[in-house]
Amino acid sequence: MHAAHEPLRLEELPMPTPGPGQLLIKVAACGVCRTDLHIIDGELTRPKLPLVLGHEIVGHVSGIGEGVAGFREGDRVGVPWLGHTDGTCPYCRMGRENLCDNPGFTGYDINGGYAEYTVADHEYCFHLPEAYSDAEAAPLLCAGLIGYRTLKLAGTFPKRLGIYGFGAAAHIIAQVAIGQGADVYALTRPGDDAAQAFAKRLGAVWTGGSDETPPEPLDAALLFAPVGALIPAALKAVRKGGTVVSGGIHMSEIPAFSYDLLWEERVVKSVANLTRADAEEFLALAPTIPVKTSVEPMPLKDANIALERLRDGKLEGAAVLIP
Repeated sequence: MHAAHEPLRLEELPMPTPGPGQLLIKVAACGVCRTDLHIIDGELTRPKLPLVLGHEIVGHVSGIGEGVAGFREGDRVGVPWLGHTDGTCPYCRMGRENLCDNPGFTGYDINGGYAEYTVADHEYCFHLPEAYSDAEAAPLLCAGLIGYRTLKLAGTFPKRLGIYGFGAAAHIIAQVAIGQGADVYALTRPGDDAAQAFAKRLGAVWTGGSDETPPEPLDAALLFAPVGALIPAALKAVRKGGTVVSGGIHMSEIPAFSYDLLWEERVVKSVANLTRADAEEFLALAPTIPVKTSVEPMPLKDANIALERLRDGKLEGAAVLIP
């Protein structure tokens, strides 16, 4: 990426070299995330340029820098959005590294995985469950992790859970919620019959358009569609004391709404990034559900096509780029 609002360019770059504490990773697969669209569209405004996008990286260690522990050449690893924290700011010291004052994000501040090779801080790399192929594991590293944190912020697993926007994150976390005994109500773009059918196949008890009201009051609602108008819609759908959690990194403007939608101790929260503890918990949990990811592998050279298909809502699950 050289500039916002321009297609990505396929280029030959020098082979990266792992510095102290880093791994050189031969990329086997990299998921395509909506955050990548927000970067390309200029909605996230401070990317390193030029930039190699991609933060759902699965690969194998092919080089090790000084001071690395816990990894050997040949190990399969995953690299998520959170690529570095300073470890010293007030948020890091209180165990909230997702809010670090001086973070580094993969595929934003740090070159990512739309490539044959990349380097990553070993302290932010994870061994992956053997139950998943490379392509199947890729969406777990952002769609899964952010979805998991979003569900955690909804409180103790709710019985009636609404999910607005049924894409990569939703199709993963719906399986987790159902596995924990929740009834999932899936709300999609109005008229998106394919997404609603997908949600039903995964076990949703009800599906409808985001302009509809679920037939039962929800205990909590998770928002993965970046549409601000869904905040008041979700507040209207949750019961007294219910929680609405926005899992996106960017959202369109939230319209004004009457206080009665928020009253009676309803809560609105946002999710920012992830912690390494989230990753360890979720990657251990996913194969026990078991979560099954729906992926469409595509060649790395088709990155722009994958991004446009994501933008147009023409993917079931997640696109995954294969070098």
